Amino acid sequence: MAERAGLGFKTVSRVLNDEPNVRPETRDRVLAAVAELGYRRNSIASSIRRSDQRTSSIGLIVEDLANPFASSLTRVVQDYARERGHLVLVGSSDGDPGQEAELVGEFGTRRVDGMILVPNGPDQSYLEEERRRGTAVVFVDRPGRGIEADTVVSENAAGVAEAVRHLALAGHTRIAYLGDFESIYTSAERLQGFRDAMAAFGGADPRHIRTGLHDPEQAHRAAAELFALDPAPTALIAGNNLITVGAVHALQDLGIRDRTAFVAFDDLELADLLRPALTVVAQDTAALGEAAARHLFERLADPAAPYRRTRVPVRFEVRSSGAIPAPGH
Repeated sequence: MAERAGLGFKTVSRVLNDEPNVRPETRDRVLAAVAELGYRRNSIASSIRRSDQRTSSIGLIVEDLANPFASSLTRVVQDYARERGHLVLVGSSDGDPGQEAELVGEFGTRRVDGMILVPNGPDQSYLEEERRRGTAVVFVDRPGRGIEADTVVSENAAGVAEAVRHLALAGHTRIAYLGDFESIYTSAERLQGFRDAMAAFGGADPRHIRTGLHDPEQAHRAAAELFALDPAPTALIAGNNLITVGAVHALQDLGIRDRTAFVAFDDLELADLLRPALTVVAQDTAALGEAAARHLFERLADPAAPYRRTRVPVRFEVRSSGAIPAPGH
């Protein structure tokens, strides 16, 4: 490229590194050579020459990018990082601890400055090796296990407890709950919030609690089984957005959608247009993503700072009364 521009190597390097005091006509000659030769900067090689070996890139590992929660979280982190001159590499673990570890390894080989993870599996202590290499680590949505790190989570239990109080005060005593695997932090917290809140209203019927539901099809079957009981529940709380989809379809298929009070954890697009509209416990995904990204950049600036756990409030949004229908309706 220096030969094509008719300039010295050091001059070309100064232009590519955007150093000051380069004459405009010299810069133009170098940029013309760049365009002609199709040159691309090797950011990894450049980072090796830097004293701090930073690559201005971070990794983000979510469970499933197709899930609206994950895609929203990704957008927030990406916007925050881009404003600070960082590229975000994103991968889906699909809820598989092995795939999570594989992605961590791949991002590590690309020398990312830090990683934000929605962790899966019983142990994230393997990340200590990445930290010894200088990689910052932040967990979001769930804390990691076997390792202490900055963590950002929602007020899961409080959100479900608010849903229980809303339904109980509307007159419901038979309130059912559908949740994901209890081994998942968010699922366990939401289930505990349900049980604790129900205890104040006489306790939950064990038959009305179904967990281990990881997709809409499983939620559909569980909801159908619940409402085949005698007596059946009069109200239902769904523990996440995928469970909500399956449960809504089940209630619709059974013809009882308008006679069953329903609260969903996580908002859904167009949920307010359903009839009746869905009352939801809405997570503040923007606040979760921004807090996680902020913690990561602060950790990069001060690796020795104490670790923090940030809890982000949820919002209870009432869109239907939840009252028990009058007989015959």
